[in-house]
Formats: sequence, structure tokens, C-alpha cells
Amino acid sequence: MTRFNTRKMTMLVQDPHVRIAGRLVFEQVELAYEDLAPGPVGYRVKVADFDASAEVLYSPFQPPPDTAGVPRDRYAYSGADNDARARKAWENSLLADPAFHAQNVYAIVMRTLGIFEFALGRRVAWGFEGHQLHVAPHAFMEANAFYSERDKALFFGYFDSHKTRRRVFTCLSHDIVAHETTHALLDGVRDSYSTPSTPDQAAFHEGFADVVALLSVFSLPKAVELALTGGRPVRTDNRIRLIPAARVGQDAILDSMLLGLGKEFGASMDEEGARADCLRRSARIAPDPGLLQSDAYQDAHARGELFAAAMLRGFVAMWCGRIAALGTFPRRSYNLDMVIDEGARAASHLLTMAIRALDYCPPVDLTFSAYLAGLLTADAEVAPDDTRYAYRQLLKDSFAGYGIRPPSRGTDAASGCWLPFSQDAAIVYQRNHADSMLYDKEEVFRFIWENRRVLRIDERGYLRVRSVQPSVRQGPDGFFLRETICEYVQVFEIFGAEARSSIGIERPAGMPPTQPITAYGGGIIVLDQFGRIKYHIEHRLDDAERQSARLDYLWRSGQLGTAPDARNQFADIHRKRAMM
Repeated sequence: MTRFNTRKMTMLVQDPHVRIAGRLVFEQVELAYEDLAPGPVGYRVKVADFDASAEVLYSPFQPPPDTAGVPRDRYAYSGADNDARARKAWENSLLADPAFHAQNVYAIVMRTLGIFEFALGRRVAWGFEGHQLHVAPHAFMEANAFYSERDKALFFGYFDSHKTRRRVFTCLSHDIVAHETTHALLDGVRDSYSTPSTPDQAAFHEGFADVVALLSVFSLPKAVELALTGGRPVRTDNRIRLIPAARVGQDAILDSMLLGLGKEFGASMDEEGARADCLRRSARIAPDPGLLQSDAYQDAHARGELFAAAMLRGFVAMWCGRIAALGTFPRRSYNLDMVIDEGARAASHLLTMAIRALDYCPPVDLTFSAYLAGLLTADAEVAPDDTRYAYRQLLKDSFAGYGIRPPSRGTDAASGCWLPFSQDAAIVYQRNHADSMLYDKEEVFRFIWENRRVLRIDERGYLRVRSVQPSVRQGPDGFFLRETICEYVQVFEIFGAEARSSIGIERPAGMPPTQPITAYGGGIIVLDQFGRIKYHIEHRLDDAERQSARLDYLWRSGQLGTAPDARNQFADIHRKRAMM
């Protein structure tokens, strides 16, 4: 009989390009225990290591047998810390072992999945029919890695760098693996976010995946320590390790090697124009409210970096605020262990906020402004008192630095949060079964239809309840917040000639009257633990301003009427980003 529910696995914290004091950075992470088949293959992740370029099928990773009833980590370092030769041999053996590559991707994917499920308070599905995400650590010989909905898989490439004279495996980059896993998870939470829509929505997938990847690294205390100290000895005072204040200021943290993404990948690219340092360093984009409207950031790839920059600068401000609350020691020094703890706490808090915000965002035509309102609302729901560190104000200021503010309609002017639903007295509840409302899409559809006039839902078009998800989250006071997240979408198909009469907008210049147009509407209805409406967060079908802006953008960019490529969509995006 199993007497444990977790297991430890060794993984790379960054990638083989990052060495602290000459050593690679590994971490043993704790994952939910499951009975793994060779691969490893579990109930959510199936590692299948086939190299299509070399036509090689690698032997599957064999999970080591449990010893004394405890799961064993095959790749845990067992040598002495001061034995440099033994440490080097161990590192080289892992980098050369395809089975470790398989364990590394399994561990990172499962850790990322666990972060999402903790934040959302429920199981999270992948963005395709099925339960297991296929992962190919050595899929092909190409400088790329991507998520494919059609193949239900993550593909990680490898390439030989003439610049570094070594083979680079994207499956050994924590950031890249977490980034691609986030695409698969975001596709499951909100599958419409990958369809052609607003410039912000096109950029959101990439920017959000960057944020999750970087914050997941910063939530590892060991990784934070190594970044701050560089692996060098630190001064101690009565056994308290100290770090100078100059090394934990905002500029110093922004310069930390951990705020880059895909370091080995970027540093090893040989093509002219590829970034020489790392794949992207969004946090180094200086705040400028005019950037969002500038020509340089209308491209979805660059625009995603603005979103990431706002989030990451918000994180640094949160961390610095927590550091400032600590007491200092002589010679303007801080307790290093407390600084590390505060950084990991701030990263974990913001990462949880970022993921929970998805439950408070409109399901169609997402904008950065609407996401910001969802981010602030998600935190306010579980932590109403924000006076100690003022996280939400710091985030509002950080986003405002890049010209992003909560929407003027539907939000509280002071807090930036979504306004609570105010028409509850007019809602008809008695015609529905309260227990079925917690999980049954048919029941929720009837509820919405019965109350469509109060909810101000346009009766035209095709309305579908896409998901009904219960959520249980614990606040800092120890109490649980129980909600049900109901997502509905409206689809209205018309022709260009009908644009004015149907949705009240003019068709763009040059658009033929026979041009097919699909307009979307939709919303999130958040029910409290008693089944009453707390929030109705909507993008209305009859919002002419939004529909006009979306139609103009899609027509100008040539995306109108094009369906996303379920196989190559993210592969193409990443090729373009690598060369920006």
C-alpha cells in the first residue's frame, strides 16, 4: 500500500549555459506521486522520445524502483559538495543522458501543471480532447520548440551551435519547457485566446507564457540565492549570512541572469540578427506610456514583451517593497536568507495572481486592460486587505508605465477591480437547480437564457456555454473562497454588407460586401458558494467600438477569416521571435 503522495525529481533550474561558480544549477523538486510507466508516462504527461530528424527512438526512461517504501530520484547528486571532480562528472553524465532529458521535461511540465491547478483551485485540462500531453524531448534537429494542439504534444528541438561549438537541447531549458507547457494549459483554460482577434490577444499567449516561465524559476529559493550571490561566499555576522543593499536594489535584480529567457538558446544562435545574450529580456524595456501605441509594438511578438515587461517590473517592485520592510545590519546589509525568502514569496504570489486572473477575464477579444482588471480582482477576492505591501497599487503603477490601465467601463475607478454584479434582485434563480449549476453546462445555459435581458445578452447569434468550473482557493487568512466560473461565448456570422445593419459598424475600406465576418461576444459569470452571481465580466456582442477595432485590425493584418493552424501556429511564432 502506498504510504506517500509526493516524489522528488532532479531538474535543471535554468539551462547548461548558466553556471554559478562553474557549476550547473540543479534543484530537486517535489511532485505529486503517481505510478509511472516507462517514458516516463503518467496520467497527464506521456514522454515519447522519438527523433524524427535522425529517425531514432530512444529507450524510455525507466522509473527507479521505490526503496523502503520511498520513491527514489535516480539523478540525485550523492557526492561531496567540495569534490569538484565528482561534481563535474555527475553534471556531464546528466547532460549526455537522454533519459535525464526525459525526466527533466516530465518534472518541469508536471510542476507547471501543479502551479496552475493550485492557483485555479481545480483540475486543469489540456487544450485538446484527451488527458495526456505527449512530450518529445528530441523531436527534430531545429532551433525551435513549440506546442501543437493538433498533435496533442510539446516538441523540443536541438541544434549544433558553431558559436559555442556544442549541441544545444531546448528540452534542457527550464524556461522554454515551462513556456511551452503554459501554451498548452492556457489553451485548455481559454481556447479562444489563440484565435485571430485583437493585437493584445495575439500577444497575450506569448507574453503570459514568458511570465509564467520566469516567475516559476524565481519561486525556487535555491535559484534566487544563486542569482543574488553568484555562487560566491558571503559575509556572515553571528552566523547570519549578509548581502549588501546595493546587490538587492531594483537595478541589480533587473540585471540578474534569471530575468532572461532561453539563455543557452539565444546565446547559441548563429544566424545574423538573432539575439546574442538571451531569447528576450522583457524586463529591460524601460517604461514608456507611448510604447503601446507606437508602430514598433503593433506586431504581436513585440507587443507580448510589453505585457511581460509590465508584469516583471511589477514583480521586482513587489520584491523590493518586501526587502525594504526588513531590518538592515551594519554596513547597509540585509539578511540574505530573508531576502531570498521574500523574493520567492513575491514570485509565488504574483504567479498565483497571474493565473487566477484568467477566471476574471472576458473569454473573447482579450485586451491587456481587461486582463489587468482581472489580475486586480483575483487578488482582491482572496486578500481584501492589501495595505501591508500594496501589491495591487504596485501592479497598477507598473502597467500604467506602459500605457495599460483598467477599462474605464465596468471597473472601480479607485481599485481598478471589476465592479460586482448589481442586478441580483432581478435575477430569476428559482427555475434552476442550484446543485446542477455547479457543473452542468445545460443547466447554466438555461439560467443564462432565462435571465438574458437582465444580463443584457444579445439574442442574436449562436450562444454556447463553453465551460462550468468549480474553484476552491485559500486566502491568507486561512479561509476558503468557493466559486463557480461559468464561461459563455456568442458567435454571429454575417457578410460585409451586413456590418452596419447587424453590429452597427462600417466595413473597412476595400472589403467586399460578400466578405464573411464572424463577430464574437461572451462573458464570465462568477457564482458565489450559494449560487448567486458575484461578477458578470463581459465583452458584449453589440459593442460597436470593440467590434469595429477588431474588424479593422484583422482586415489590415490579413487575418480575417483565417483559422489558426493547430499544428504550426506556435512554431511559426517562435521562429519569428528568435530572429527579432
